[in-house]
Amino acid sequence: MLINGVFEGGGVKGISLAGAVRASERYGAKFHRVAGTSSGAIVAALIAAGYSAKEMKEIILGTSFVEFLKRSPIFNVRLVGPAFRVLLKKGLYSGEALEVWMRKLMKDKGIRTFGDLPKGKLTIIASDITSGRILILPDDLQKLGISPRKFDVARAVRMSCSIPYFFDPVLLRLPPQLSLGKPFSDQFLHIVDGGLLSNFPLWLFDEDSCKPRSEMIPTVGFQMVGKNSNQPHLISGPFTMLQALVETMLSAHDERYIEQTNRYRTIKIPTLGIGTTQFDISKEESLLLYESGLQSGNHFFDEWSTQYYEEQFIKYQQASK
Repeated sequence: MLINGVFEGGGVKGISLAGAVRASERYGAKFHRVAGTSSGAIVAALIAAGYSAKEMKEIILGTSFVEFLKRSPIFNVRLVGPAFRVLLKKGLYSGEALEVWMRKLMKDKGIRTFGDLPKGKLTIIASDITSGRILILPDDLQKLGISPRKFDVARAVRMSCSIPYFFDPVLLRLPPQLSLGKPFSDQFLHIVDGGLLSNFPLWLFDEDSCKPRSEMIPTVGFQMVGKNSNQPHLISGPFTMLQALVETMLSAHDERYIEQTNRYRTIKIPTLGIGTTQFDISKEESLLLYESGLQSGNHFFDEWSTQYYEEQFIKYQQASK
């Protein structure tokens, strides 16, 4: 059975998504198209490249995520160093290590650019804060004079994962025809985490569900929920306030849309109190997140059918007209 998969962003909590993917594999579902934001973009890219949930689990257990938090020693000077880096680079960490890691994983499956994947297979959400708009990759690159098929998948994933102020924004330089006559500083777009504008873009593949029933491809959303979802943030200084601000932006705006109209097509995965930026997560905690995703996915698919999906989709489509 073919489904489309949409994966929510959630930083380190995205480990749980791999467990839910395993549940979908057990159910016999195969992904027709996939999309994601932030850590959801990582999972979507791995699926598009041909990774199984079992392989993703091995990657998770073999990765020290704290290695993504790299910066020059000068920026590690207590208090002053991190603050100076944010002022100078606009982020606590570069994010380059994450991109290098992702590029190797793609290369191992023979993938470098979007052109190495079937057209429309992978969609990644990022936020263009220079222009103030959502960036749907790779399609929206065409508007910027950049070839979507030649764009690096790992770079797109890094863009989507660039949590504001935590990782540096990714600078995307405009091609000559669009930057002609502009000052050098105005020739770049600043791209950050897609969750700033849509952390859970379930709407992306709705056209696949608007086809006649015989051609309808269901969309299943993989969403992370947790004990800390509605708990107050402890704010003790400027950096904790910044973290609270960013986490609120990345999680709050899609919630009402999901709750009201999309429960029938959303796997809700408890994240066990793990924080978005808890990059020092232990292997034991990683396994618990994976198992949480597996159990949630099993529960969802045990009660799910394409007929039920079609009935609910049509119901809510008619209600919105």
